[in-house]
Parts: sequence; C-alpha cells; structure tokens
Amino acid sequence: MMNQLKTIKRRNSSRLRAAVLTLLLAMAAANGATAQERRTTYQIGFGPSRLLDTYLSAEHFSGSGISFVSSVERSRSKTAPWATVMEHQASLSRSENRAATSTGLEGSYDFFCGRMHRWQLLDNRLTLEAGAVGNVGTGFVYNTTNGNNPAQARLHLNIMPVAGASWSFRIWRKDMAVRYRVNLPLAGVMFSPNYGQSYYEIFSRGNYDHNVVFTTFASAPYFRQQLTLEMAVNKRTSITFGYLGDYSQADVNNLKYHTWSHRFMIGLVKEFQIIR
Repeated sequence: MMNQLKTIKRRNSSRLRAAVLTLLLAMAAANGATAQERRTTYQIGFGPSRLLDTYLSAEHFSGSGISFVSSVERSRSKTAPWATVMEHQASLSRSENRAATSTGLEGSYDFFCGRMHRWQLLDNRLTLEAGAVGNVGTGFVYNTTNGNNPAQARLHLNIMPVAGASWSFRIWRKDMAVRYRVNLPLAGVMFSPNYGQSYYEIFSRGNYDHNVVFTTFASAPYFRQQLTLEMAVNKRTSITFGYLGDYSQADVNNLKYHTWSHRFMIGLVKEFQIIR
C-alpha cells in the first residue's frame, strides 16, 4: 500500500513539473517569439535572345535561351510595410549571326538584394511597392570562330531603383493575382577591356587601361521587367505564368555590348510562416 502511494505521488509530481515547464515555455514563446512571412518563387523560362559584343564581332547574333529565377521575400506579415527581397537569376543562350557562319554562347548570373516599401490599398487587393536593390552580375560571351580573342568576360555592380504593383482577385472561386515589377539602373561599376586590348595584356602583363569603369543609366542602361499571373492551388501554394524581359547594354571604352532576352516563364510559389 505504501509503495502504491509513493508511486502515485511520483507520477503526480512528474505531471506537475511537466505542466509547469510547459507553462513557462508557453509564456516565453508569447513574450519573445516573432512570426515572419516568407514567400519563395521558383521559375524557369524559354525564349529568344539577341546579342552584340563589338569586342568579339561587329555582327548581331540571334537565337534562343533558357533562364532560371529564384526569389525570396521576407516580411513581418503579408500586410507589413517593409519587405526584404533576394533574387537569383541564371541564363544561358545560343545564337548565330545572320549568315549562320558563327555561333555565340552567352551565360550570366545575377544576384539582387534590397528592401521594398509596400502600400496596401482597396482593402488590400492592390499593393504598390518601391525600393532599391543592389545587383552583382557576372557572365561570359564565347564566339566559336574567333582565334585570338574568342571570349569576353563580364562583371558588374549596380544600384537599382525598383517599383511594382500587384492586384488580387477571384475567378471561378480561385484566388489569383497579377504582379508587375521593374528594375532600372542608377549607378555602378563594371569590368571591360579597352578597344584593341587583349586579356593577355590585362592579366599576364598587368597593363591596366581603364578596365574598371564607373557606369550610369546613360552609359550602361539596364531594363528588367517581370509580369506574372498567379493561380492558387491551396492556401500556401500557387502556380505562376509570366514574362521576363531582360535588356542590358553598355557603351564603354569604345566598345558596345548588349543582350536582349525575352522569356516565357512558368513556376511555383510557396508561402510560409516562420515562428522564431
């Protein structure tokens, strides 16, 4: 009998300690926990490309390519005024000159990171946003017929204002949204050889010739726009269809360069609520 009473007391004591510990953890979570909304998008797209690089050739090259875009937006809530934006974009294209005698291969990677301010209007159906991002990009162009200088490397850093808008609505009992965002350059720096200068002179002989160039929207205009339609699959998942236009060009060191690409995108959007 005494043993049974001791066993019951031990059990009750353990349950009490567990209840107290649970209560303390709940109080700590209520006082210190913060929620964060995270929106993640993955997209892949195909479409035409147009390329010019007078360091390699005076010819225009036309072809097609593929792009992959991954983006993350973080904010305290869906209606919070500020959001942090991070985006990765990788592209690869193959093009030919007008006579189809030369092939150009072009690849690039860009990273965007910045802050956006959002305004919620019309009962949160319309969202306007504006902010700025930093852009770091690298890439290459390879000409299959050139002998001495078959390739051109690219590296740039930009500060870019960003603006956008989104409209939420329902059709056929489905939540949908149309989103638009545009990036424009303000100022930055880029790497470029000078006219007639080889990479051997730059890297082997160390002959610097204005190879780090300060750029503005006039000398290196860059226009990037995204238009997407999202259709909800469930409360946290959507399918997205859209268009990505990427138009980059530069006129520095007596050399001209541009890549114009149009991509028709398809992707997946996931929304999470993270408790810290």
